[in-house]
Amino acid sequence: MKKITGGVCAPKGFLAGGIRCGIKPSSQKKDLALIYSRKDCRACAMFTKNKVKAASVVLSAENIADGKLRAIIANSGNANACTGDDGMKAAKRMAKAAAEILSIDPKDTAVASTGVIGVPLPIEVIEKNINALKDSLRDDAQGHADALEAIMTTDTRNKEIAVEIEINGKPVRIGAMAKGSGMIHPNMATMLCFITTDAAIAHNALDAALRRAVSRSFNRLTVDGDTSTNDMIVIMANGEAGNEEIGITNDERVMKKEEESGFDIFYNALEFVCIELTKMMARDGEGATKLVTVTVTSALSETSAEALAMSVGSSSLVKAACFGADANWGRVLCAMGYADAQCRNDTEFDPEKTDVSFKSKAGEILVCKNGQTSHFSEEKAKEILSQEEIEIIIDIKQGTECVSVWGCDLTYDYVKINGDYRS
Repeated sequence: MKKITGGVCAPKGFLAGGIRCGIKPSSQKKDLALIYSRKDCRACAMFTKNKVKAASVVLSAENIADGKLRAIIANSGNANACTGDDGMKAAKRMAKAAAEILSIDPKDTAVASTGVIGVPLPIEVIEKNINALKDSLRDDAQGHADALEAIMTTDTRNKEIAVEIEINGKPVRIGAMAKGSGMIHPNMATMLCFITTDAAIAHNALDAALRRAVSRSFNRLTVDGDTSTNDMIVIMANGEAGNEEIGITNDERVMKKEEESGFDIFYNALEFVCIELTKMMARDGEGATKLVTVTVTSALSETSAEALAMSVGSSSLVKAACFGADANWGRVLCAMGYADAQCRNDTEFDPEKTDVSFKSKAGEILVCKNGQTSHFSEEKAKEILSQEEIEIIIDIKQGTECVSVWGCDLTYDYVKINGDYRS
């Protein structure tokens, strides 16, 4: 596997573009994006589990139910959530407008929105500029870049990646873009994420790969404990790579590691793409100054390790300590103590057997040994925690499972950003 350029336009047969049409008048950035495949695609998606769902989420779930898509149209500046019947009508008009300029069925179009909740979507502005959006379509890195800018809100960094792998002697590409800085917590982490691939892959294999990749990436991401109304990840596969079709007999095939089948190769690349985007989102958490990785090792089960790590990663007190470079390891154990591991009693951690270390490019230091202080150097610990990327490593000494989750520190700027988000 190798990294390449081009984002969602790196795979064969995909175009993308973006324009500014003034959805949020106070913003001067691009705010309307389009991703399009020249050929029919097998498609899968996952959506927010928040009971309050944006119109775009509801409509896209309906449109992708048959496993096919050709296009995604997305806007920033307005979430089109909590907007009632008018919001659903606007989402349908958005899909129809894109479909008409592309000469495809509106049901082959996914719709995505992100921005302020509870404000009517100015659909007329989108319809007025739809031809300009079509004209912006390109099959190169610039088309990808324009579309990516158009879906960003409070993001301060681009979140993009493309990779190339080889399956059955054919080069296969996966490209992706994502947005998300706040309202980030499973399920999924708040975001819009669009993935394209030219792989020939069966629908059940594509769906199994996406679900497992999300479970090991975006669902292990937390910034502020809020799950958005608009979360969406969509993957489209158009088969243009010409490889022998990838398939699996059942979803358990994802877990098997006996040989590097076409599915294994594809899945591993997709998981890598999703994890890299997850790290980018955590690093760009609203107001964040640090990427924080929490790793629980030596657990009896992956489920237990994930629950414990997520409890630590989502703790406001732990996140604040990371911001202040304070080696307050007691907050780590505290967060583990109230985690709902949802496991049998014999998989729960024993605080009196738990070690905690802090690690960064400045070194690694053990701060807690068997649930008690290890009499460490506060100066060295502060140096380690002052880096832009830090890791909290927790050894619970029970088994062989290891899980990492990703988050960020909690800063003054998070409150500032969200205190005037609507202005």
